[in-house]
Amino acid sequence: MSSVTPVIPVILSGGSGTRLWPMSRPELPKQMLALTAEETMLQLTARRTSGHARFGAPIVVANAYHADLVEAQLGAVEAHAQALILEPMGRNTAPAIALAAIAAGSGPAPLLVMPSDHVIDDVPAFHAAIERALPMVRAGWLVTFGIDPHAPETGYGWIKVGEEIDPGVHKVSHFVEKPPLDRAEAMLAAGDHYWNGGIFLFRADIYLAALAAHAPAMLVATEQAMARAERTGIRIHPDAESFANSPADSIDYAVMEKADRVAVVPVSMGWSDVGSWDALHALSDCDGHGNSCKGDVVAVDTVDCLVRSDGLRIAMVGVSDLIVVASGNDVLIVPRGRSQEVKKLLDAMKG
Repeated sequence: MSSVTPVIPVILSGGSGTRLWPMSRPELPKQMLALTAEETMLQLTARRTSGHARFGAPIVVANAYHADLVEAQLGAVEAHAQALILEPMGRNTAPAIALAAIAAGSGPAPLLVMPSDHVIDDVPAFHAAIERALPMVRAGWLVTFGIDPHAPETGYGWIKVGEEIDPGVHKVSHFVEKPPLDRAEAMLAAGDHYWNGGIFLFRADIYLAALAAHAPAMLVATEQAMARAERTGIRIHPDAESFANSPADSIDYAVMEKADRVAVVPVSMGWSDVGSWDALHALSDCDGHGNSCKGDVVAVDTVDCLVRSDGLRIAMVGVSDLIVVASGNDVLIVPRGRSQEVKKLLDAMKG
């Protein structure tokens, strides 16, 4: 396998981003929004690899409903996809990546799997981590990137690193599911655990072989879905009936926790999954009073608030530590520190 074989970015854009309601909705999910910069999360993700000699054109896996939106957003930043795989329904990340591996030719091409809705502030550090990983990837290892942790996060999975097998590359000792606080604190203190950021690098054929070993029904379903797919230009519509037969499972459960040759590259690159309004506040440039305001907002004698509006004027006086988000006819008001509970609100509204 040649060292100049381009790495194919695989951008996973099927998520609904419900934790950033009311701005993130099924018709316009989080990755399609400009939350942390002038460009959308999807555009920022595509830009991390576009224009670099190391990388080929991306394969994007998205909800069929968003086909026009994805093409328009990528076109706006000159990051044209080689393939746009439009899932007929969501089956989680492992089948989505299988579709991309098949679209990439099912051969030795390295695939860089990236969620479309994460922040990476230090892109050169990310690229350096990819370079460290590539020799082991060519040798047939499945590689994940361990995010340098700075807090005892209970909302992420963690990775314990084992022996170093190449400079800057370690065997994965084991994966840890989202831990209780005391265990997260212990892992942070130990210094040999990293956050699982959900970014992966491996050869297409090695990933498909891992599915054959550990999730054969998924491999059969995705291969049938692609064999029977409809193709129009770059758009690939996998066969819905075949794809529906695939088990719905994450890559972590289906492959990474079961395969033998799994490695981790620890990296510090200013990563965030922007998984809540609180996370966005932590990332945002704030005024001298700790407020991050965007849209038609008037804040007087207000401290440490995140305020967003895409239409309604929001006027606040004498309040602190609030998250207020107005979008369309909906207004979210929640104390800072509790924005992870947005899902409870959505469930209550459905009920």
